[in-house]
Formats: sequence, C-alpha cells, structure tokens
Amino acid sequence: MTDVIVVGGGPAGLACALELRRRGVGDVLVVEREAQAGGIPRHSAHQGFGLRDFHRVLSGPRYARRYAERARGAGVEVLEQAMVTGWSADEALEVTSPAGRERMRAPAIVLATGCRERPRSARLVPGSRPEGVMTTGMLQQLALKGMPVGSRALVVGAEHVSFSAVLTLAHAGAKVVGMTTELPRHQTLAPFRVGAALRYRFPLWTRTAITRISGRLRVEEVELLELESSQKRVIACDTVVFTADWIPDHELPVMGGLELDSGTRGPRADTGLRTTRPGIFAAGNVLHGAESADIAALSGRHAARSVARWLAGDASWPAVVPIKCAPPLQWISPNAIGPSADPPRGCFLLRSREFTRRAALEIRQDGRLLWSGRARLTPGRSTLLPCEWLRAVDALGGPVQVSTRAG
Repeated sequence: MTDVIVVGGGPAGLACALELRRRGVGDVLVVEREAQAGGIPRHSAHQGFGLRDFHRVLSGPRYARRYAERARGAGVEVLEQAMVTGWSADEALEVTSPAGRERMRAPAIVLATGCRERPRSARLVPGSRPEGVMTTGMLQQLALKGMPVGSRALVVGAEHVSFSAVLTLAHAGAKVVGMTTELPRHQTLAPFRVGAALRYRFPLWTRTAITRISGRLRVEEVELLELESSQKRVIACDTVVFTADWIPDHELPVMGGLELDSGTRGPRADTGLRTTRPGIFAAGNVLHGAESADIAALSGRHAARSVARWLAGDASWPAVVPIKCAPPLQWISPNAIGPSADPPRGCFLLRSREFTRRAALEIRQDGRLLWSGRARLTPGRSTLLPCEWLRAVDALGGPVQVSTRAG
C-alpha cells in the first residue's frame, strides 16, 4: 500500500516526496498531470532558480530536472500524465490517466497543486476575442514547444513573474512594447526592473489600466487608461500577456471539504502545513499566491516532516489557533498555529494590498500584545514575519490578529 500520495509534481511536491524518502517513508507516489514532472520551472529557460534550496543558481529546466531525477533516484514513484479529478465517496482520490480511471488511497495525502493567474475573462477586460491574449503560463507552454508567441507584446502586471514573462518573450523572439500596472510602481526588486529596462528598453506605465483589446484574427491594439488623468493611449501590439493576480488551484481542496482561508483563497493550513482534514497536508503555492520555486520547495520539505511524524504515530491531528489579518494586510501564511512546529523557514509570509515603507505591525491575541515591529510592505511581494512570538500564544485563546497601526 502507498504510504503517501503527493498531488502535484512541481518543486513543492517533488521536494516533499524526496524528503519523505530521506526520512524513511517507504512508498511515496507523486501524481503529475503534465507529461513531465518539474512544474513551472520547466517552462522558464532563464536563470534564477535554486538559490535557497540547492544553494546555487540554475536555469528553470535544469532545476526541474534535478528535482525529478533526485526524487526518482530516491525511490519515489512519479506518475505523469495523470490527473486527480476528485474524491470518491469513501475518501479515495479519483485519478484519470492514459491507463484509465482508478482510485488511490494512502494514510497521508499532500496537496501541492500550485496556483494560477486569473485570465482576461476573470479580470473583465472588454473588447474583441482575437488570438494572442494569454497568461504567463500559456506563454511558457508556447515557448517550451517552440510555437510562435507574437512579435510585439504588452505585459499586464509588474511583479516578479511579469519580468519573467519579459525574459520568456525575449527568448522567443518577441519585442516587449510596454508593461502596465494599476499600482503606483512596480512590485519586483529594483535590480530586476532596472536590468530589464536597460536590456530590453520598454516603458513601464504605472497607475494605468487596460480597458480594451481590439483585433480581428489576432490582437492589433490595446487601449490603456491613465487612472489619475483619465487620459487614454492606444498601443499597437499582437500579444497581450496577463501576469500575476494569482489564485491557488483550490478545486481539489474544495471538493475534499477542506476549509479555505478567506485571504489566501487556498486551503487553511497550520504551522505544520496540516489542513482542516486529518491526514491531508498542503505545500507550496496551493497555499497562497505565487512564491518562487525554491520557497515552494522548502515548503514541501517542511510538510514532509509533519507527514513523517503523522505516519509514525508521533502526532495527533491538533486543534489550532487561527491567524487573522486586518486591512490593508491581505493574507498571512500559514494561517493557523499548531503545536510544536514553527512555520516553513521559521517565518510567516505576509502580504499587503498597499505600499508602506515602514509599516508598524502588531500581533495580538485577545487584546494581549505578542509582538510589534516595522516592515516594508509591497503588494505582490511577501514580507517575512518572524515567529518568536509563537511561544506566547495561548493554545486555548482566541484567534491571533495581525494588523498595522498608525505611527
């Protein structure tokens, strides 16, 4: 019998499976819907992967191959081209593959299905419906298969992944004619922005919304609206790439009856990455908006430690203390506190909807101050929140509240 089923063969899933084998767990199965395991890095030919987990810089494909090869070398079974479509009435996973449909069971299941960008339809951008409108994921699929991506591209969004899309477009031979964001400035690291601007020489339009896409067979132009002046501009292009605006792939957690967190829109998970259903764990970007591949991988390793303890009978499924965020804070992950476990990498991930250079943060429980400090908040980028205040949490108390204060 399989001991653990990991749903998702990206960095989080493969790192989790590899760590489980290192900890002596016998039969570990990874179920991956694509033809090759490795996840999003397979589609990202640029450098920048592996710094936190492998302590070296790798290209996306090489990073993905390293995880897949190490997992298989450790004895992990990787089932590719297999889609988990739901849960049966007796709580088994329903899996569809070229071999047919089957039900799979294991004492522990790890959900590592990642996240996705909201497409044009979900962002309610009007206009015609020509070819050439895509998300970063679709762009990467086209580039991976050597298919044309267009010649003049507009990138919507200005987060880390938006600049990754710029690199993918450049590798595919397309010129980036501009990048647009409704926020007052970009949300990536300054060296990425400056380097991209110097190398590829495209404008960044801030406080600007895309209001119309026009074209017959393929995109011909887009209309942009400057939010402060209400002035409009028309940009000639044949490709529009919608980036960022992430939502976890939470369909499987929802079908399994797992509680979702209202902020992350992913399954609620405690500091040991246990979900609200006994025996079900979650790791990586299914928990929240996209983080880098190595952060997802370290989350997978962290989940593996909790899984190993669960299988060994060393831990029961505990009651938890929820963590709530007050606006302008958007979410925190993990979003519940379990016993005897710090969060992955010893810190929480905190997101905000607003830019704040030196935000005054407070963490309280039942009015009692647990921690206070200052941090820089940037939409689309996580702030690392230390976890030393966990020791002061009352396990029988009310929810922990994270908020900002004036001053």
